[in-house]
Amino acid sequence: MELSDLYSDRILELAGNQPRPGRLSDPDASARKVSRVCGSTIEVDITVEDGVITGYGHDIQACALGQTSAAVVATHVVGTPISEFRRVRDEMTTMLKADGPPPAGEKWIDLKYLEPVREYRPRHTSTLLVFDAVCEALDKLEAPQVAAIG
Repeated sequence: MELSDLYSDRILELAGNQPRPGRLSDPDASARKVSRVCGSTIEVDITVEDGVITGYGHDIQACALGQTSAAVVATHVVGTPISEFRRVRDEMTTMLKADGPPPAGEKWIDLKYLEPVREYRPRHTSTLLVFDAVCEALDKLEAPQVAAIG
């Protein structure tokens, strides 16, 4: 398989028609992630209420693979429970790094088109960038709660 084979028609369609949510004006948390390998960057903003992601924004400069992941997330993340999003991130990581199946759930079905990326380790980081950024923002929200309990 050639690297160019990764960029299927569906990947290019998702990347080219992605939502452009922009940044949130008053997020609960934000995070910025950069891929050292390719230079892709994403900054995400989230709002959360009662354990559910209620708002999402991003600014992205990434390859088609990173844009595809971000497009799927931007389309479906609002209304997603935090625990479900963390599961999807873990399933994406397992799919790419340990030959696992694509993430479960109808709304995440388009992530299956990223399955061939597992053969190209240098592209894992950009593909996972949005997931890692959202989870980092969630970690920032949960850290004060953990500190207050401890």
